Amino acid sequence: MAEPNIKEVAERIRLLREDCDFTMQEMADATGRSVAEYAAQESGEEDLSFTFLYKCAKKLGVDVIELLTGETPHLRGYSLERAGEGLSIKRRAGFEYLHKAPRLRNKLAEPFVVTAPYLEEEQDKPIHLSYHKGMELDFIISGHLRFAYEDHIEEVGPGDTLMYDSGRGHGMIAIGGEPCVFLAIVMKPEDSDII
Repeated sequence: MAEPNIKEVAERIRLLREDCDFTMQEMADATGRSVAEYAAQESGEEDLSFTFLYKCAKKLGVDVIELLTGETPHLRGYSLERAGEGLSIKRRAGFEYLHKAPRLRNKLAEPFVVTAPYLEEEQDKPIHLSYHKGMELDFIISGHLRFAYEDHIEEVGPGDTLMYDSGRGHGMIAIGGEPCVFLAIVMKPEDSDII
């Protein structure tokens, strides 16, 4: 699948917002941003984080894949994505996410193979924290990560598994001079069909 175009994704968000008669203020509140921050993302001027996309999808009542591709997931029962296949999405500071089940409907979780780039300039800075309702499981395939969970820091490597409440502050950077590849399973809250 081709990588989603940020301007096209932002336009789908705008059209759905207008279709639902939501104001920018309502969307800003739903995504935890100021109206100015929300407007910059809806216009495609700023990158769209996964947390932002999932919160938009929840407020708009659609699957996040519909925002990314313009298509509603249609497979029922099972989905197969071969090695190297999936919906490729490059986000924040060079992170690449490969969604491994974009066509499957009614998913209870979102599976990604994530490649975190090693960036020398991030090594001595505080790690940016994200928040999204639900839980996340990260299984390290190759490389090493420095994982921040609120004020806790862990260093993990191949074969290590992290599972955490993703509604609390969490973030990570690749360490050790090389990218880190990991399987991330983002589990949705029980009371929500979209994160």
